[in-house]
Amino acid sequence: MSETARSRAAALPHLRRGRLTMGDPIPLPLTMAAIYHAPGDATGFDQYGRFSNPTWDAVEDMLAHLEGAPCVAFPSGMAAISAVFFGLLKSGDRILLPSDGYHTTRALAEGFLKPFGVAHDVRPTSTFLDGGFDGYRLAFVETPANPGLDICDIAAVAEAAHKAGAILVVDNTTMTPFGQRPLDLGADIVIAADTKAPNGHSDVLFGHVASRNADIIAAVSGWRETSGAIPGPFEAWLVHRGLETLDVRFDRMCSSAEVIARRLESHRAISGLRFPGLVGDPSHNLARAQMERFGFLVSFVLASEDKAEDFINNCLLMQAATSFGGVHTSAERRAKRGDVVPPGFVRLSVGCEPVEELWQAIEASLNGISG
Repeated sequence: MSETARSRAAALPHLRRGRLTMGDPIPLPLTMAAIYHAPGDATGFDQYGRFSNPTWDAVEDMLAHLEGAPCVAFPSGMAAISAVFFGLLKSGDRILLPSDGYHTTRALAEGFLKPFGVAHDVRPTSTFLDGGFDGYRLAFVETPANPGLDICDIAAVAEAAHKAGAILVVDNTTMTPFGQRPLDLGADIVIAADTKAPNGHSDVLFGHVASRNADIIAAVSGWRETSGAIPGPFEAWLVHRGLETLDVRFDRMCSSAEVIARRLESHRAISGLRFPGLVGDPSHNLARAQMERFGFLVSFVLASEDKAEDFINNCLLMQAATSFGGVHTSAERRAKRGDVVPPGFVRLSVGCEPVEELWQAIEASLNGISG
């Protein structure tokens, strides 16, 4: 971790310190309120629960500290993506999406943007620069892409997109601000599903939009207030609690993933292994240049659908579950979620278990399907 990242991590749990007075609780209080006391001119004060909430404010402060930019919180990652699309696009616009990223983003464009007159094209993450960006209002990348873990050069895409007059949005869900900083690389907007590692306990849906452009923040904030796509205060409180330990959890997960990925390279049951931290991975050199860590996701292919299911279900230290980034290791056969991948494709999310014990459980399950 860089000195700047260490400083950012150290300050994160203490952001409220300057606002505390004698006797205030140090942990963030949970404010459950739909209405507030607002006699007379209440400008500058909380007035109504669709407009603001002190618990949101605290979470947005933490996220802004991590991103180095103003943030707007949402009740899910898809709500954050929707706010960017519906807050910034208009009929006649054309956008570019990754063909190998999270499939629901493409489903949103096809099912809801297209009928409103917003067209979209798709392009593989690894060749996202090919073809340029002329004619696009917005380019959206997810790097590393979920679930295949291909990477694109954020700085190069940002430069090319801006020359063509396009806005660049980066979905940074797989990496968090501790692993990758797209705004520093030239992106206009970062979105993320804080459901994953930022919360870390798999008990809440949440998302955010970050940007250093005041007009963009105003647009997505306006969309949230008008549409009612607001996070609940209890959910915000849970994410605030999770963010306080993100640095520790993310470090453990990434370090363990590096160990496990290297060991998976030589296992006879594995093919198509992808992890940006492996020297032989096609994305390794670019990952070293633009990522601060290599992440906690590993993908690979097993011989069949049945073998993939057996591997996941029989591993004693692994949960069979969708989503990723929790303290517990989880895995999923992604073909059943609609991704265009082989039937035996597995996305593995490495958790916080002691790495040697976790590897023993993974190895035993792999040996069981290959024996």
